[in-house]
Amino acid sequence: MKQYYIKNLGTLFIAWAMFWLVVVPASGQDQTAIRYAKVITQEALSKHLHVIAADSMEGRDTGSKGQKKAADYIRQHFKTVGLAAPVPTPEGNSYFQRFQIGRKKSTEGTLTLNGQDFVYGKDFFSPSDYQTPATVLQPVFVGYGIHTAQYSDYEALEQLNGQWVICYQGEPLDANANSRITGAAQESEAARWETKLATAQSRGAKGLIIIAGDNDQDLGAAYSQYKAQQRKRPSNLYNPYPQSPAVLVVSASVAAQWLNTTADQLKTQRKKIGQSGKTTAETFTAQQATLSLQQLWEIERDTENVLGFLEGTDKKDELLVISAHYDHVGMEGDKIFNGADDDGSGTVAVMMMAEAFAKAAAEGYRPRRSILFITVAGEEIGLFGSQFYTDVNPIFPLENTVANLNIDMIGRIGGEYIRKNDPNYIYLIGSDKLSTELHQLSEKANDTYTQLKLDYLYNRDNDPNRFYYRSDHYNFAKNRIPVIFYFNGVHPDYHQHTDTVEKIHFPKMEKITRLIFHTAWEIANREERLKVDK
Repeated sequence: MKQYYIKNLGTLFIAWAMFWLVVVPASGQDQTAIRYAKVITQEALSKHLHVIAADSMEGRDTGSKGQKKAADYIRQHFKTVGLAAPVPTPEGNSYFQRFQIGRKKSTEGTLTLNGQDFVYGKDFFSPSDYQTPATVLQPVFVGYGIHTAQYSDYEALEQLNGQWVICYQGEPLDANANSRITGAAQESEAARWETKLATAQSRGAKGLIIIAGDNDQDLGAAYSQYKAQQRKRPSNLYNPYPQSPAVLVVSASVAAQWLNTTADQLKTQRKKIGQSGKTTAETFTAQQATLSLQQLWEIERDTENVLGFLEGTDKKDELLVISAHYDHVGMEGDKIFNGADDDGSGTVAVMMMAEAFAKAAAEGYRPRRSILFITVAGEEIGLFGSQFYTDVNPIFPLENTVANLNIDMIGRIGGEYIRKNDPNYIYLIGSDKLSTELHQLSEKANDTYTQLKLDYLYNRDNDPNRFYYRSDHYNFAKNRIPVIFYFNGVHPDYHQHTDTVEKIHFPKMEKITRLIFHTAWEIANREERLKVDK
């Protein structure tokens, strides 16, 4: 009798435990999120990708008939699932954010100091896509315009309120004259200008003026180098209403007049800074000058981003952006570069997440924060669609944008996983670059729902592929918006006409898209916005 009781008690215990495993949610799982993640299926992803990567789309080259057919398909999907059209136009709100790509033929302008007009291209030039009517500038001198933990030209300055700053090009040596202060001696001068502009912006400056060397010939050399770079990349994003931030490059003699000093004194001061490894010991006081710039463009392509908007509830002024690029590289002769993985896979992932979130909202589970679903054009020729959104015409304030989840190639086995034939992974790039919280949230979402291997191989600062800079998330990251870039790695069909739907691994793609959905769900519904702490 006793033995029978114990045996059946064990059976009852096992049955009881199994009951609660089925009925009670697993620890940390949000059953509502799971329910709507199931909207994202292999079948639905396949259905949309067979359209987006069809031969009829002719490779979706930016500005082409096929790209515009793809744009209309995405627009119709956003409308059908119930997303709002967020782009204001004279005819009413649109799902299309239109922009143009072209060739900057020339820039004309004048810089006037003490009644003297200086000549564009001889005495000064602007490498920025910037034009302005006559504007009075009175810049603040900031040495080399560098700010690091070891060295700062901004240490003694208050916050700059829309002023321009003027500084030397390059950077000083460290205190022992052994190496550059920032350790970036191999960086191009143009890249240093961008870094200095970003530093100036972070201090509240409106624009940056670079002093090109110690002699006027240095300005000519810098201008020649700039024009050579422009010839290598003739097409660029056309900005119909360019504003600061901007970079202006001036000769040593122009800078000397502007700063009420001489070229020799400027040179002496530059050497002092280099020898001491310290910020400026003395400053120059600038006088006012008047700048006017006008650019002449030849427009080559008209294109559009496709945007769908889901308004949040109590935190609706804060915004999560989920993005992918839907353009590809078009055709060569009779070969169609379908771009099923690059980036048809990311495009349809955005479409299906839009449907899942819209369905949840319609059934009473609207996210707390608003979500912008955006598929951009022009990525393959310069990240132009995302650049237009962030730099030219952000529909929603960037300061209210809490994160960007960007998807570019998630439908194939790539990288080192080809040899292993292992689909249960995804490369993550950027998750820890700006926000510790975003990285932790991403890891937790994966542990809780998908258990993929999150591989950070390409997230290294010294990654020779520089993938962090090569997809649309970068235009958000450079504005200090936390990002995650989801990427399956390069495979033999990358940018080939053989990147077709038949080779897509839809179970892998479903799992990754659900991971991104769960990550987005948490970002959109958590109490505090993600902290930017890096």
